[in-house]
Amino acid sequence: MEVGNAAQVARRHEITANMVYRWMKQSKHQDFKQARPEAKKVAPFTPSMEEYRAIEEENDKLKRILGEKDLEIEILRDLVKKVDPTYRRR
Repeated sequence: MEVGNAAQVARRHEITANMVYRWMKQSKHQDFKQARPEAKKVAPFTPSMEEYRAIEEENDKLKRILGEKDLEIEILRDLVKKVDPTYRRR
């Protein structure tokens, strides 16, 4: 984890370092310090049954797509080996 290094955090999340520094400055603002502790807590995400089903369906769809792509890559590799048998030696 990149705690303490705003530039690494920014790169990891593909945002500018200036934005991270601005957020850090805003988090140190007096209004934030005066906020109730329960307002600062991050609640865990618990999906409803409908959301859970939608997530499962999307996950299954992505797994199928990934499987198809893996198969496609393997087929293309086999074709390259057939066309150029010296391919593995390079």
